[in-house]
Amino acid sequence: MNVRTRSSAIVGALCLVASLALTTASADERVAPPRAAKVALTKVATAQNPVAGTPGPGGTVWIAERAGTVRPLDAKGLGKPVLDISKETTTDGERGLLGIAFDKRFAHFYISFTNLEGTSVVDEFAVRHGKIRPDTRRTVLTQTQPYANHNGGDIKFGPDGYLYIAFGDGGAGGDPHGNGQNLDTLLGKLLRIDPRGGKPYAIPRDNPFVDDPKARDEIWSYGLRNPWRFSFDAGTGDLLIGDVGQSAWEEIDWAPARSKGGENYGWSRMEGTHPFRGGTEPANHVPPVHEYDRNGLGCSVTGGFVYRGRAVAALRGQYVYSDYCDGTLRTLKIENGKVTGTSDLGVNGGEVVSFVQSRQGELYVLDLGGSIHRIDPA
Repeated sequence: MNVRTRSSAIVGALCLVASLALTTASADERVAPPRAAKVALTKVATAQNPVAGTPGPGGTVWIAERAGTVRPLDAKGLGKPVLDISKETTTDGERGLLGIAFDKRFAHFYISFTNLEGTSVVDEFAVRHGKIRPDTRRTVLTQTQPYANHNGGDIKFGPDGYLYIAFGDGGAGGDPHGNGQNLDTLLGKLLRIDPRGGKPYAIPRDNPFVDDPKARDEIWSYGLRNPWRFSFDAGTGDLLIGDVGQSAWEEIDWAPARSKGGENYGWSRMEGTHPFRGGTEPANHVPPVHEYDRNGLGCSVTGGFVYRGRAVAALRGQYVYSDYCDGTLRTLKIENGKVTGTSDLGVNGGEVVSFVQSRQGELYVLDLGGSIHRIDPA
């Protein structure tokens, strides 16, 4: 998402109104919509600008509030903050507490935020008996941000056990510093690191650019504008990235679980499958699996998850996503890297800023205005 501000909200320049004309990005042909799963949104809690979340210990879901607090959600509702860094961050522009993640054993908890100087920071805490140990806090990685927008900030552990970190191109508009295609910066990239393998972290030996002296070893893939939300399919391990567009096209990128990394998603030479401001398509461009234009209400894609829960059988295996401005929940059926079906779930989550997947595979929808909904059968 392009967390752009429009009077009361986070999301910096969310001024452009756009559409969700559902087209596949790899071809101009349209796919026939399958019968949409029948779902309902059940409101389970209200938070203060909920912006991100992660499965937590004991079957909980932990919710990050943009101003700097983290609160656990269980069957009884939203609990008291278990972490508060509100004095260390700011909600100016697209800044704030932007991402949270546990490692696979719930032994360490990670937060991604922008500090008071606007620098992106990833910190680690040890966890014992499901509780954060504040005295163990350490900084894993930092990245200077030249502008207050396109910070990215999402973090997740992949099926391989490594920590993936998404950073936008640094901000302003049109990638003025050319960061998307520059392999000598972490901006405009998806990173892959081993936070426990070294001090402050180690580089996995099979990262795609470790033998390139002109590239940063942390980079997994590049050519991204603002990969606000990404996820791994819990069933296949495939990677999906919702990358927010500049002014015309929103895109969803896909990579198979067998990928060795190194994908170039094209920004800022390309916006989706379209040359950007006269740019030339890179020879190694990996086009999005799906894109939609801005002729209607959409303006900032919010990437979601492939549904692997049990509550809505007809939804299983479909990628659920939305748009911050439009709020409608939609799905893609992706087979062998191609979209074979699209659908509109017929429900609206408000200012959808993020999705959260529980350990059981059920999905929660975060509305920046405060509402937290769970996707249930209708």
